[in-house]
Amino acid sequence: MIGSTRRVRVFVNRAATDMRKAFDTLAAIVREQMKGDVLSGDLFLFVGKDRKRAKCLFFDGTGLCLFAKRLDKGRFAAPWEDGGRAEMTATELALFLEGSALVGRQPLSPPALQREELFLPPSAFS
Repeated sequence: MIGSTRRVRVFVNRAATDMRKAFDTLAAIVREQMKGDVLSGDLFLFVGKDRKRAKCLFFDGTGLCLFAKRLDKGRFAAPWEDGGRAEMTATELALFLEGSALVGRQPLSPPALQREELFLPPSAFS
């Protein structure tokens, strides 16, 4: 399990990716095209043109991890079609990897709470 909290962010590459690419080339895509930091602990999702393969790049604190999945039947949702979102939650990633067709097309999780929303002012209790 990669993480079970909402603090884990998943960024999606908005273009089809050549699934022959490995650690260094995917890390370069994160830096140059996605403008992300591969060492941040966030997940970076890449989907092949035929949508049969997907890869996640993740830095666990000691090194880069590359998770890959190839579907035998069906296809992954195309996160780059219909103005797909560039970010999803860990829950949406799990649904994506299970084959949900809605992932990337509409938000499936409520937005994460912000720090200000967690602490109510004293006047809220009167």
